[in-house]
Amino acid sequence: MNKVVIRFLVICCVVTTSMSISLVSNAAIPFFSSDKGEVPSLAPMLDIATPAIVSISVEGTQVSRQRVPEMFKHFFGGTEEQLQERPFKGLGSGVIIDAEQGYVVTNNHVVDNADEITVKLTDGREFKAKKLGADEQSDIALLKIEPDELTAMPLSDSDELRVGDFVVAIGNPFGLNQTVTSGIVSALGRSGLNIGGYENFIQTDAAINRGNSGGALVNLRGELVGINTAIFGPNGGNVGIGFAIPTNMMKSLVDQIIEFGEVRRGLLGIIGQDIDSVLADAMNLDVNQGAFVSAVSPDTAAEKGGIQAGDIITEIDGRSVVSFQELRAKVASRGAGAELELTILRKGKREKINVVLSDATQNAVIAKEIHPALEGATLGNGETKQGENGVVISNLQARSPAARIGLQDGDVIIGINRRKIDTVMQLRSELDEAKGVIALNIKRGISSLYLVIRS
Repeated sequence: MNKVVIRFLVICCVVTTSMSISLVSNAAIPFFSSDKGEVPSLAPMLDIATPAIVSISVEGTQVSRQRVPEMFKHFFGGTEEQLQERPFKGLGSGVIIDAEQGYVVTNNHVVDNADEITVKLTDGREFKAKKLGADEQSDIALLKIEPDELTAMPLSDSDELRVGDFVVAIGNPFGLNQTVTSGIVSALGRSGLNIGGYENFIQTDAAINRGNSGGALVNLRGELVGINTAIFGPNGGNVGIGFAIPTNMMKSLVDQIIEFGEVRRGLLGIIGQDIDSVLADAMNLDVNQGAFVSAVSPDTAAEKGGIQAGDIITEIDGRSVVSFQELRAKVASRGAGAELELTILRKGKREKINVVLSDATQNAVIAKEIHPALEGATLGNGETKQGENGVVISNLQARSPAARIGLQDGDVIIGINRRKIDTVMQLRSELDEAKGVIALNIKRGISSLYLVIRS
């Protein structure tokens, strides 16, 4: 395949200095000085920002499962799977967000399963770190090190970001400490990438590579706007598409970890979908963005607040909502008990509705506690669109066992092996008694289907 590279040379005329500056694609706007002898540079900002960036090295043991072939089962006592433990080492990046407490934020996948975590500062000092908590579905982890003359990075309001804003990525790709790359914000509210359970990413063209995970995405004021977490590219290489978790989302999750030792996710209690042209035409809507409410679960924050099926949620606390996935991620990152002001569109009129989020952990059951094949989903009592009782699937984690068998967010389990299921308790009881092949009767919108698992 022929590749055509087009390079633009942009000449910026600065009146105050009568000076022409050439900007290479992917380079951020430099700082300017009244001193004509000083070369425009990002270095003054980076001198302040980079001491807050740390290198993280981990060691641990990873457990893998291997299915035992039928012919060899008698060698392993008839077991279906064999467990193998393998030692591993890994590298990543992190950001000091509180110098007085020694708090360091990084990605969960950087420190997951780690037995030993070492944090190295820019001045060469090393500290053993303790993991205070993590959230797998949003890929955030909080570490604590000795608060010994540390430098923290100030946090920005990531909701103020705009497409086209200049940003700088700082991290340790491939173990190369303190690597700085520049670019712009390419898009906001990215979701549907199957990277994590809750997706509301900042997309940037600043070069991000392996080892950048957990590092900082910084604005030109030296403020943290996001935590670098993922890239799109062949073999994990940079192609100018990287993703970061917004600072506001990270801060909300970290605050919960500090207070409770875990993330206590907020629950609104709706099933919905994105607004697209087909739905807009069918419902005669005058908006093309927002979160369409398909159903409201009983006895939830949404029902108590007065949200109805057919409503379109367009704003949270005065901030626009582009998609249902964005709404889902923002609600989930806000802790239980958080008060939200939602702007809705109902029958062509805009209304304000106040809701108090309930605790998702108290209103649902972790599916892996019921059956291994359902791991990665959250189960709760609810109803189908037709009003039939059942068990609602929510917070489905990408690439989890539950996702692999074909379950989707919003599915309602209404039966097992042709036996009616109304509640999570019934589901647990039936699965405990089921043997061999299990057929889950699923309601998905107006469609009915069966998914097969093994006991």
